[in-house]
Amino acid sequence: MQEARLLAFGMTETTLIATRESRLALWQAEHVRDLLKARFGGTVELLGMTTRGDQILDRALSKVGGKGLFVKELETALEEGRAQLAVHSLKDVPMDLPYGFELAAVLEREDPRDAFVSNRYASLADLPQGAKVGTSSLRRVVQLGALRPDLLIEPLRGNLDTRLRKLDEGQYDAIVLAAAGLKRLGLAARIRAVFDPADMLPCAGQGALGIEVRSESTALRERLATLVHRPTWFAVEAERAVSRALGGSCSVPLAAHAQWRGDRLELKVALGHATLPLSPLLRASVDAAVATEAEARALGECAAAALREAGATEYLAVLPLNSAAESE
Repeated sequence: MQEARLLAFGMTETTLIATRESRLALWQAEHVRDLLKARFGGTVELLGMTTRGDQILDRALSKVGGKGLFVKELETALEEGRAQLAVHSLKDVPMDLPYGFELAAVLEREDPRDAFVSNRYASLADLPQGAKVGTSSLRRVVQLGALRPDLLIEPLRGNLDTRLRKLDEGQYDAIVLAAAGLKRLGLAARIRAVFDPADMLPCAGQGALGIEVRSESTALRERLATLVHRPTWFAVEAERAVSRALGGSCSVPLAAHAQWRGDRLELKVALGHATLPLSPLLRASVDAAVATEAEARALGECAAAALREAGATEYLAVLPLNSAAESE
């Protein structure tokens, strides 16, 4: 009886979730596992994998393949039937998935803001001139430059624990991380301050979890759809539409953050210059009543058009073609 019930839900007797093996990725996969077990029962297990994005730590991902390096091995596991679904930080998911794959669900968002982390200083304003700040996100680089052009911004790669260790070893005066990851791992005490989105806009999808499946898994997609948090889904659809419309990639210092104001979705975006990071940030803000995915995407496309009117075409002209997006 139990097996028949699971098969009706598009789940096998043992459902496998493909996941990266970092502590944060495992927390996220375990969170989804627990949701599935509570709702559908049965056995749900994790298939831990090390992706190329986890292995390449000495080069910027923009030079070797971008965000796709964090999901390719997981998609291969889905394609080969070794797992039925994969869990991702949505900010790590390319704007366009390969043919045959799709997002079946987006869960309720955690805090989408960026966090200032330091062992010596309470905020960005407290840093002395020339202080070393770690981040490998171009989006953060250009926004930090707009706030404090006197700082020395240095590359910082690795998973969350590795980045914190490098800070603790004294390699940086401060680092900037996603608040969501720190909170999910019980490390909120490491946050000295969170950035107001007015000062540091998050990247598209930051703080949200996405569940990816094979498109042909119709029954499973229908069941996973019951996990969707619709306000988050529409917000990230709008954010990701901006990046898609502008050819967003790891070489594009683009920020996009949507917030609900009643039944209206307000979308703020910012674009920096990839090769001249101290150039003025281009900013735009749009809002609309949003009740469907199509309306959310249209809002994102409207924001992208506003950035083009502000000069985005010139900023984007310096970028290489077909570059892929970067993990933050």
